[in-house]
Amino acid sequence: MEVAFSPGPDCKNLIIEHIKSAALDLWVCVFTISDNDITRALLRAHQQGVNLRIITDNDKSMDAGSDIFELEDAGIQVRTDQSSSHMHHKFSIADGSRLITGSYNWTRSAEQYNQENIIATEHPDLVKPFKTEFRKLWDNLQIRL
Repeated sequence: MEVAFSPGPDCKNLIIEHIKSAALDLWVCVFTISDNDITRALLRAHQQGVNLRIITDNDKSMDAGSDIFELEDAGIQVRTDQSSSHMHHKFSIADGSRLITGSYNWTRSAEQYNQENIIATEHPDLVKPFKTEFRKLWDNLQIRL
């Protein structure tokens, strides 16, 4: 298990290492993605053949600086909620066995200014309910395009 806090690069570095660790599948369920370093890591994983799925908030995907369109244009599968409330989760599962989760938004502001956290674990009792939640959301949310 690893834990990181921001401000500072520790959370972002933990996320990038998590992305790099995925060999087969990477499920990402986050409120927003606007950190270019994280986006580049996601694009690299996709280019290397990792089956990448992203769930994000419909409103935040429209924000200036959001990288969701770039990721989607690269061929990555993206789904969003279509409601007035927010899909505010922040978690990712690599290869069905490694989980990262916490308050950390995948943004530059989170790295530079915010007091946030992230935890990485492979504990099956923690990973399993997040896998269930991801599948539930993926099956019930709409393809963004």
